[in-house]
Amino acid sequence: MLFNPATESFESRDPRTREIMKLTVEFFEKKGKAQLKEDDHERRWYRDFIDFIKDNRIFSTLLTPPQYNIDDPEARWDTRRNCDFNEVLGFYGLNYWYAWQVSILGLGPLWMADGEAIKRITAEKLRDGGVFGFGLSEKNHGADLYSSEMKLTPMPDGSFRADGDKYYIGNGNEAALLSVFGKNSETDEYVFFAVKTDHSDYEDVKNIVKSQMHVSEFALRGYPVSADEVLVSGPRAWDAALNTVNIGKFNLGWASIGICTHALYEALKHAANRELYGKYVTDFPHVKHLLTDAYTRLVAMRLFSTRASDYMRVASAKDRRYLLYNPMVKMKVTTQGEEVINNLWEVIAAKGFEKDTFFEMAVRDIRALPKLEGTVHVNMALVVKFMANFLFNPAEYDEVSPQTQAAHDAFLFDQGPTRGLGAIQFHDPEIAYGSIQLPNVEIFKTQIKALKALLSSSPPDKNQKRDMDFLLSLGELFSLVVYGQLILESAKLQDVDNQLLDQIFDFMVRDFSLHALNLYSTTSTTSEQADHCLKMIHRPAIDESRFTSVWERFVLVQKDAYEMSP
Repeated sequence: MLFNPATESFESRDPRTREIMKLTVEFFEKKGKAQLKEDDHERRWYRDFIDFIKDNRIFSTLLTPPQYNIDDPEARWDTRRNCDFNEVLGFYGLNYWYAWQVSILGLGPLWMADGEAIKRITAEKLRDGGVFGFGLSEKNHGADLYSSEMKLTPMPDGSFRADGDKYYIGNGNEAALLSVFGKNSETDEYVFFAVKTDHSDYEDVKNIVKSQMHVSEFALRGYPVSADEVLVSGPRAWDAALNTVNIGKFNLGWASIGICTHALYEALKHAANRELYGKYVTDFPHVKHLLTDAYTRLVAMRLFSTRASDYMRVASAKDRRYLLYNPMVKMKVTTQGEEVINNLWEVIAAKGFEKDTFFEMAVRDIRALPKLEGTVHVNMALVVKFMANFLFNPAEYDEVSPQTQAAHDAFLFDQGPTRGLGAIQFHDPEIAYGSIQLPNVEIFKTQIKALKALLSSSPPDKNQKRDMDFLLSLGELFSLVVYGQLILESAKLQDVDNQLLDQIFDFMVRDFSLHALNLYSTTSTTSEQADHCLKMIHRPAIDESRFTSVWERFVLVQKDAYEMSP
């Protein structure tokens, strides 16, 4: 159920994918935890990792569409394969994952560009081991694209001049190319253009974080841009920005899964081998509950994200369900990652501060992921747009099988206009919920029924739709319905043990009750809506034999499953 470098062989993957994953694990295990931690504490730019990527042409294979990498038959943008790589990098440290993540964001507009010449140049730079970056945010405006002050000015000879500043730009110290968003100074149209960080008119002002990663503030002052380096203009530049984020933010959930998995192994090993008051720490009932909760939440994160990747891979202009599941992976999975780390930290306490533990990095880095590529609030506002059609207006779709094929996901670079979200329909969640009868799943169905009753008889009024406190609590409830649906679909496909699945829905019932209470307590909630909220609050089905079985068969057995090489 969880990634383990000591036992994972990647045998289900094709030979080149298997080679990449094994080489990456070997790189980090050979580096060892002591050196990993020293580099983190000293905030060393990860030159060894960048060289490793270059020497083994890893980004080139994983991130190049096949038509642009003619000498590598395994080059493709394969979402399932990229999920594996996200998880591996997250497992060893967010800093390393970050270089990969911002390269993905930077490559989005390049692969969506109108011109072929820049795509061939991009492929060459990937083959040469280059990393990339995404020049979107600005210091005074964040990711408010409407207010972008970066200007691209047309010149008489058909070229352009770029002037402006960008902020929060990963790999800005040495990206082979940066995809930079701005506006045409004459037409005020949106535009993406390519920038080289080694050009004399490019200034890397500073690294704005104290970290191994390099997050730049950069400036362009009269930077020359050729016509071929203009990637896309007008409404399509706006779409390229949002569609690139659609691709990139999916990775954040998988980074959380990797971080939490390593932290769980380390925390469980410590607790299971430490004696207090004549008992091992893992003998205490509250510790069993904390660790079981952490484990089941982590398994649920992985089940949901795996199934969401299937819908990413089958996406088309006629099937845009991924636009709900994608922000859910970014928002829901990353915040669940925080819950996992919180539970583990309650168990290991002061150990979590020790400088030679992976956990010390995990507690810092897990907090970043919900805040990148749009805050939880921004993504929740997006998710709520799908609520009416999801709950009350389903459509028929063919069943989606596990998408593990070695194939290029071309649609991601041809997603089209970003409008029309409210018209997207989904398959009936009742298909998944009706396929299994387990005590906590049945309680959860009752909670869903109560939520639908609230929305049917006393839906949000005009003012409540503008009240972010109200919408966030309501959105959390809706998100749990979606989360549970894909967990059930994934569990069926992976033949997950029923006791483990019911234990997962133990925390789902508790979480639903918590968010119902929050909605009940929100200032703008009406008395009628509050009555519906009370009907959503339930106690999970208590079954000590089920809990003990899950604890012994799935959680405690991991106590010595993995330890990073010293």
